[in-house]
Amino acid sequence: MKVRQLFFTVILTLAVSACTGLPDGIKPVKDFSVERYTGTWYEIARLDHSFERGMQNVTATYSQNSDGSIKVVNKGYVTEEGEWKEAIGKAKFVANDEIAHLKVSFFGPFYGSYVVFELGEDYQYAFVTSYNRDYLWLLSRTPQVSDTIMTKFKDMSEKYGFNTDELIYMKHEAVQNK
Repeated sequence: MKVRQLFFTVILTLAVSACTGLPDGIKPVKDFSVERYTGTWYEIARLDHSFERGMQNVTATYSQNSDGSIKVVNKGYVTEEGEWKEAIGKAKFVANDEIAHLKVSFFGPFYGSYVVFELGEDYQYAFVTSYNRDYLWLLSRTPQVSDTIMTKFKDMSEKYGFNTDELIYMKHEAVQNK
């Protein structure tokens, strides 16, 4: 009985830690400043996934909590439903607060990786992934980016093995609730 319990504990630990790991060959930004990163970011492009499917006008707002964690507020407009949705979560650094590798939770004790692998020198844009190449975001402080940043995002993402042909591009426009 104890061997079975130990086995399941090890498997559960490995499964949970796999979701907070790094994709092979991708390194998080070093010399990261959480103070400079906090605030609102506009989602410019992403790979499709279930928790943002059908959304436009997506933003992410980060603020520091008193315990050193980061409050995460993701907001987007679900076009088919004609309403805004919001998810509030918490992020913690995996190693230390100078490496842009965090784990984020919106569902209690379950965490997923949040890896900033490219960051504009002035913190005006960020390229973000998760524990595997199924997740990819281009975030910006403004609702649009230059062609130069978009080209850099696509080129770097392709180099790292992301499927940029599947990118979804955000529309950031005024929306009125029905």
